Amino acid sequence: MIVDHLSASTILPPYFVVEGRAQLWRHKPMSKSSFSSGISRRHFLATAGWGLAAPTIIPASALGRDDQPAPSNRIVVGMVGWGMMGPGDTAELMKLPDCQVVAACDVDKEHLKGALDGINGHYKNQDCKPYHDYREMMARKDIDAVMLAVPDHWHALVATEAANNKKDIYGEKPLARTIAEQQAMVKAVQKNKRVWQTGSWQRSQGRYRQAAETVRNGLIGKLTRVEVGLLAGNLDYAGGGKMTPTEPPERLDYDFWLGPSAMEPYIEGRVHKNWRWNYNTGGGQLLDWIGHHCDIAHWGMGNDATIGPLEIEGHGDFPPKDAVWNTCTKYRIELKYPNDITMVIAGGYDDIRNGTKWIGTDGWVWVDRDGHDASNTDWLAEVPPDKYTVKLYRSVDHHRNFIECVKSRQPTITPIEVAHHSAIPGHLGLISMLVGRKIKWDAAKEVILGDAEASKLLTRPYRSPWKLAWAA
Repeated sequence: MIVDHLSASTILPPYFVVEGRAQLWRHKPMSKSSFSSGISRRHFLATAGWGLAAPTIIPASALGRDDQPAPSNRIVVGMVGWGMMGPGDTAELMKLPDCQVVAACDVDKEHLKGALDGINGHYKNQDCKPYHDYREMMARKDIDAVMLAVPDHWHALVATEAANNKKDIYGEKPLARTIAEQQAMVKAVQKNKRVWQTGSWQRSQGRYRQAAETVRNGLIGKLTRVEVGLLAGNLDYAGGGKMTPTEPPERLDYDFWLGPSAMEPYIEGRVHKNWRWNYNTGGGQLLDWIGHHCDIAHWGMGNDATIGPLEIEGHGDFPPKDAVWNTCTKYRIELKYPNDITMVIAGGYDDIRNGTKWIGTDGWVWVDRDGHDASNTDWLAEVPPDKYTVKLYRSVDHHRNFIECVKSRQPTITPIEVAHHSAIPGHLGLISMLVGRKIKWDAAKEVILGDAEASKLLTRPYRSPWKLAWAA
């Protein structure tokens, strides 16, 4: 049973552990020499007064001077993925004086150079160590936490490797490419008692918390309908990439980049940033955005735990399966929740406004990145916390919240269980569209009922030799 970490009465409940473990079979053996990562900060502090074989010059900031926290209070971080989100996430972490980024990993040499230049440029040194294989970086004992900004098809393998190496994790949304992968990640994080923060940063913005609190405190009356408006179509994020097969550039380890996904000819226009428009590596606009607006919808509904949809029926417009970009371009999904609540998730329909809208018997509330509106304008004012019975988790800085929770060992504002349940409606909607019929979902057991074909789509085959294995 997955526990509601954001219940109405408790902001920071205790951690729960379930049995089961997700474990990655090694892609290839690694030599001991590949794990050489220098002297850990704790080892240095323990030995610095006793003399080293060769003198080491340490900047004053590394010893806690120049207004910097002492190493014993600093969270040491490694990052994986320097594409669309990696640079921004890393920059936000480097702003924090009690966080030190010391390692970068990417399978594209140009991206890796960009990461090293950005990180070393910030710290004005050359201390950041580069990695091609994320498993080598995860094996470092001196790294406390990792930031993961990799394509969807890599989320499960990289995250479970991090958790099994006792790293706390900041991971981008959606949680994973399939529900089965998400389940593996949840169990790995819980089994290893790791702190997890999802990049669903909207929860750290005041307007979203305020809108959700309005709903949770019953101001709109009995909730009857929730509308989740997402983007439609496909956007060329990389900017004019070639759409025909070519040889991969020398700088990119394309075989490693594909990893567990099926081998496809290299096409520039569906790799960096645009991987999300091909089902081999991403989930289209639906899964790209479900972790944002459905996350907020569930926050207002109180559905961060095991409560989920009962029935799901979706319809969508798909390009040909063999198209370079084959993800759904227009979609509409209707989901039935307990207590006679209907959720509509749509992209490309004018009647569903982008963002999240809750509709009740006494009014409605809408929120998006562009604004906050309600049927009663009094609900738009910030309400003092003592005026509401239900007080939601408050965070004003998403990355700061992560580092604080790494130190306190308390759940973040978007722990892994929340990210899991936020993405499930999108995954189930896609499955319904692909099989062309309504499906029924057992939210407690997390299984599709009475539909073997649809159930197969809860997971996906992995390309050899990659495996996401389960062990007790």
